[in-house]
Amino acid sequence: MGTTDWHCEQRLALTNDSPLSVDNENGPETGSLSIVVLGASGDLAKKKTFPALFNLYKQGFLLEDEVLIFGYARTKISDEELRNRLRGYLIKDKDASSEHLEAVSKFLHLVKYVSGSYDSEDDFRLLDKEISKHESETNTTEGSSRRLFYLALPPSVYPSVSKMIKTTCMNKSDLGGWTRVVVEKPFGKDLESAEQLSNQIGGLFEEPQIYRIDHYLGKELVQNMLVLRFANRLFLPLWNRDNIANVQIVFREDFGTEGRGGYFDQYGIIRDIIQNHLLQIFCLVAMEKPVSLRPEHIRDEKVKVLQSVLPIKDNDVVLGQYEGYRDDPTVPDNSNTPTFATVVLRVHNERWEGVPFILKAGKALGSRKADIRIQFKDVPGDIFKCQKQGRNEFVIRLQPSEAMYMKLTVKQPGLEMSTAQSELDLSYRQRYQGVTIPEAYERLILDTIRGDQQHFVRRDELKASWEIFTPLLHRIDKGELKSIPYKSGSRGPAEADELLEKAGYVQTHGYIWIPPTL
Repeated sequence: MGTTDWHCEQRLALTNDSPLSVDNENGPETGSLSIVVLGASGDLAKKKTFPALFNLYKQGFLLEDEVLIFGYARTKISDEELRNRLRGYLIKDKDASSEHLEAVSKFLHLVKYVSGSYDSEDDFRLLDKEISKHESETNTTEGSSRRLFYLALPPSVYPSVSKMIKTTCMNKSDLGGWTRVVVEKPFGKDLESAEQLSNQIGGLFEEPQIYRIDHYLGKELVQNMLVLRFANRLFLPLWNRDNIANVQIVFREDFGTEGRGGYFDQYGIIRDIIQNHLLQIFCLVAMEKPVSLRPEHIRDEKVKVLQSVLPIKDNDVVLGQYEGYRDDPTVPDNSNTPTFATVVLRVHNERWEGVPFILKAGKALGSRKADIRIQFKDVPGDIFKCQKQGRNEFVIRLQPSEAMYMKLTVKQPGLEMSTAQSELDLSYRQRYQGVTIPEAYERLILDTIRGDQQHFVRRDELKASWEIFTPLLHRIDKGELKSIPYKSGSRGPAEADELLEKAGYVQTHGYIWIPPTL
């Protein structure tokens, strides 16, 4: 299939009347598409945003006769200089095919650069002039164009940038076009600062125009969560307090802050990982079935379960800080900022009363992984006397080596009636050979273009999440809860394992899941 045919086929997929093509409600996709990456010279833009846009272009979701991508930043460089800076992030393989190199070259010709400050009306009017020029060249009717602003910037400049966009860069009328703004986390540092930020941005844009991005919601197996829960009869009667003993949602990194110590020290592991990424996964595991797949129905259920979480008790928290963290010259010598945390959430509703949800995240640990671990209760009347081998667990491995597996007790092959732990395994690399799993940012940017807010954080959802963690965070900031030192490359503080045991988690000894080889 030629490149043109492929692009046409993908365009049909985009406009097809499917559940994912929600943009039809907001008007036809007839106008030009201008994507503005603010903070274009920063690491996030170069490492994540532009590569995601390139992959969407390569797959035919961004069409040459419609799209133009603008980089905007304070750095004074030319179009060509920006393209040269991006090229290395788009060509990672020294043996890249000529087809890939040609695609990179064509994509970079769709990238322009505008230099300006983030609070200058004159600079943003220049940006608007460049966007309007593109719209004119594509014969787009005024007001029918599509404008997407991606704020790959620190939250401190969100208010000024949002004001400039609202003042100078909006569509002039409503003829089916739109203006949308993507904002990156962190969305504040506590409830008060998050509400202040929401008021500032919300005073300029309507909620359907604001896309608060959490890239974990774009991960393949996170997006699979609702399908698993609500499309499989097997799980419907099991997914409750009668059968599930506890749920763990775990994020581990095997490296430390690596030069980002000063930045990280302002936030800590709870603000950086648990309050957003892991709490979003918690919502999908614990929420009730929505009445439909419409984004608002799904987000309504997420808010309900967040509002059912009881206040966090101090004895349900263990904090840690790896030895050597304070050696970073940008980190204060007396820093109490946690690089590790285990927090037990308890949900006060009919489905989950009494089931602990254990959220655990840490840096400089012995392994790198993120997974969801649902542990079932012991078998009553165990005639095989095999409880010591471990409980049934349903494990969803988010990264690396995406997989789902169910830990079961089975008969050991042979003449004796002995039991062992084994698994039913769906490993994506083995089952879906040759299928490329999209990067989270690709999926979420495409959702933004389509107008699908299902995988983005709504304002009341953001508020509910901060209401859960703000009291705990304030106690940590005041030094009322101390971080326990732990060695780099370990499991974290021993007290965290003790908390797991107290919460009812039963560890399986002697069993290790090994990803299958092709």
